[in-house]
Amino acid sequence: MSASQITPATAVPGDDVPTLLVKIFGKDRPGITAGLFDTLAAYSVDVVDIEQVVTRGRITLCALVTAPSPAEGSSGSAEGNLRATVHSWAESMSLQAEIISGRGDNRPRGTGRSHVTVLGHPLTAETTAAIAAAITATGGNIDRIFRLAKYPVTAVEFAVSGAQTATLRSVLAPEAAQLGVDIAVVAAGLQRRAQRLVVMDVDSTLIQDEVIELFAAHAGCEAEVAEVTAAAMRGELDFEQSLHARVELLGGLDASVVEAVRKEVRLTPGARTLVRTLKRLGYQVGVVSGGFTQVTDALQEELGLDFASANTLEIVDGKLTGRVTGEIVDRAGKARLLRSFAQQAGVPLAQTVAIGDGANDLDMLNTAGLGVAFNAKPVVREAAHTAVNVPFLDTVLYLLGITREEVEAAETHVG
Repeated sequence: MSASQITPATAVPGDDVPTLLVKIFGKDRPGITAGLFDTLAAYSVDVVDIEQVVTRGRITLCALVTAPSPAEGSSGSAEGNLRATVHSWAESMSLQAEIISGRGDNRPRGTGRSHVTVLGHPLTAETTAAIAAAITATGGNIDRIFRLAKYPVTAVEFAVSGAQTATLRSVLAPEAAQLGVDIAVVAAGLQRRAQRLVVMDVDSTLIQDEVIELFAAHAGCEAEVAEVTAAAMRGELDFEQSLHARVELLGGLDASVVEAVRKEVRLTPGARTLVRTLKRLGYQVGVVSGGFTQVTDALQEELGLDFASANTLEIVDGKLTGRVTGEIVDRAGKARLLRSFAQQAGVPLAQTVAIGDGANDLDMLNTAGLGVAFNAKPVVREAAHTAVNVPFLDTVLYLLGITREEVEAAETHVG
């Protein structure tokens, strides 16, 4: 049938058209789906909807089909014959069948559709009940639930209709904090899969360390620098002023310290997997840092990053001068660089993802289509679109709807 031949009457049954919901339950094995539809084919029914789920080897297969037309010269009703045939087939396969009469298609979903992703370590029944109740309280309906991953955390996704994304986010954010799980709420639609640029902070996000503290350890002023860094990350100090104050303490260090610091840098667990999977799936990936190009340039080469920008330590006559050169990458600078990277990548800002942990990441997180606070300070968690509070950076993939199976498939294709 060509597209011009399809009419609303033949494409979608009206509310008055008799339909049957055929449900099959039992132990999964190859051939069940084909067998059911082979059985239904004898009655020339149209398929209106299908859904199939397999959990721990048990299948639930639901098919919504039009009721069969009466056959000329046959004894009994066509629907009765179909019911008997399906039950007989199911019994032969050691399955259970249930057939429910009705009219028309499924009830239309409510306006407003969102994906609610829950990360638990573990995810308890009590937590799941609380989340489901909170969704219902917003007027939302849970249309589907499926698991994205079972390790390193349990990640499940709720497809929700009937509630606005912003409303769900505002209701579920305090629930997440109280329940001790991470919950991300994003709008459904093509743009979710089209998010093609991910930009990350470096210190305490892509890597476990604060780079300036690694330099400070070599200069013997680690405690003093760490105190200033913590105050800046909490938003208590102007970042640029704190940067100059800390870098000044490094003056006189031999330039050979750069290579030593590079070797001391530790990637965050899951960082390599995150970048490799994103790259394999066609995303572009960048970093912006209030740290130093002497480290980010090496990370860019090691991980194959598309973009990288940071401050640069001035080196003269083989010594650190205690100054930085060029434009400072501060809070506003990170947001500006995100916009620049997006423009270079040809990606709308609405389709970008930003990840960070400190107060100087806030502008970037709020500029991106999805801002993720990763093991962040309280002020950042409260302001970001969503938060991840487990130590695995690759769990951010689940917020993008990428399953563990897709992650593993990308890993096996790495050259």
